[in-house]
Amino acid sequence: MHGTIFSLLKRYVQTQYDHSTWVRLLEHSGLTEVEFDHRHVYPDEHMYALVGQAAQMAGVPADELHEKFGEYLVPDLLYMYQKYIQPEWRTLDMLEHTETAMHTRVRAAHEGNRPPVLDVRRVAPDEVFIEYVSPRRMGALAVGIVRGLARYFDEEDRIAVEPLTSENGERVQMRVRLLH
Repeated sequence: MHGTIFSLLKRYVQTQYDHSTWVRLLEHSGLTEVEFDHRHVYPDEHMYALVGQAAQMAGVPADELHEKFGEYLVPDLLYMYQKYIQPEWRTLDMLEHTETAMHTRVRAAHEGNRPPVLDVRRVAPDEVFIEYVSPRRMGALAVGIVRGLARYFDEEDRIAVEPLTSENGERVQMRVRLLH
């Protein structure tokens, strides 16, 4: 997983809790010797260890923590990829274009970058169907990102996110609708 995500996880933990919580999280995960740098790619197991330990420390399910972290990521992701985003895009448009506008470029930037494959189809003007495919099984993170996009575009009270399958699978399906 790309180091940027680890850097953002560190900031998330420090923002939601404090720096000492991040240090304890590294210790309990056995990762005190790792210095996460945004220019490198790290084993996925590091993320699993950190999120699993963080969920245990916070007393919440890992999926819930993944969703909250996904929501938190959105402003930074949109900032990083702003040159690929059309100013008129809103939540559904962002979802529809994420794979072609951003994920293909992320994969091309470094062979170790493996964002999920998103098959997004606009099934109606106010609805998209998403199939998330990744061996990482982090569909809850994707659900959180969808919710974070809705918040970012000030549509959170008008966007319904409906996971259609378990968020823990390699293939996660969800429906996202704009409510009128």
